[in-house]
Amino acid sequence: QVQLVESGGGLVQAGGSLRLSCAASGNIFSDNIMGWYRQAPGKQRELVATLTNGVWTNYAGSVKGRFAISRDNAKNRVYLQMNSLKPEDTAVYYCYSRRVSSTNPSWGQGTQVTVSS
Repeated sequence: QVQLVESGGGLVQAGGSLRLSCAASGNIFSDNIMGWYRQAPGKQRELVATLTNGVWTNYAGSVKGRFAISRDNAKNRVYLQMNSLKPEDTAVYYCYSRRVSSTNPSWGQGTQVTVSS
């Protein structure tokens, strides 16, 4: 199992930027998917961005061109750079990890991002 701890959330004005960080520890394998999901009040958790095997990225249409996911293998961290933030980006953001061959993911505890208009 992988343990994930997020940081970097906070309150920002619309148009601003934040960078989320996720520190991973435990059984970390190179063949994995790491990424970010978010959940707004009253809504289902949704995919934001994922990074497969450290190479292939996938973004939700609503964040494409504004958010960027990256990974630092030496530090076992994955980042989400969020630019041009909008009030609709307000949510709890969760770090996510699972092996490509597994259906059993690990989740972080979440970090709140609030974008004011």
